[in-house]
Amino acid sequence: MPSIYELKPRFQSLLRPLVQKLHASGATANEVTVAACVVSMALGLGLFFAPISRTAFAWIPLWMFLRMAFNAIDGMLAREHGQQSPLGAFLNELTDVAADAALFLPFARVAPLDPFWVGAVIVLAGLSEFAGALGPSVGASRRYDGPLGKSDRAFLFGALGLAVACTETLPAWTALLMPLAAALTAWTIVNRVRRALAEIEGRKKA
Repeated sequence: MPSIYELKPRFQSLLRPLVQKLHASGATANEVTVAACVVSMALGLGLFFAPISRTAFAWIPLWMFLRMAFNAIDGMLAREHGQQSPLGAFLNELTDVAADAALFLPFARVAPLDPFWVGAVIVLAGLSEFAGALGPSVGASRRYDGPLGKSDRAFLFGALGLAVACTETLPAWTALLMPLAAALTAWTIVNRVRRALAEIEGRKKA
């Protein structure tokens, strides 16, 4: 099953002029990474602890899109402008997991979504990124396999945020979305491990 992540090269091409301007202004990849995480956590935790507001949930799809841009920008600054660093590698992985958890958390308060399954998606999402990041430690590449990678989850929760903002209540069938997302995220973990191992075997045979 294809992932939205496969569209990333086209997205990067659109952002390249902005990245060049940011580099010229002195912005660093790590600053962009941390800024995206701070905004994500402020928005997610703010929505979780504040009274539920349909209007406030409209910020989620907007920020999900902008956050994908931030994620692309920090990577392009690092790779294309000589800003790669060990600290950046840690920040890139850790802030993504923290930001996802914070942005998904408010949906635990939205009926008919089950808080258990929202929590399961949060845990499995973190494990899927852990599985992908472990690739280089065993001699494989960093794995981004789907079917429900980071960009796909952002699309799902962005769409849900828009639905909450536009409707009084979510329809009953949306209760199935979180168990389905959990299953697809678990499948993503298996895919990343399996394909990392296949990559290693392929290199041995080459």
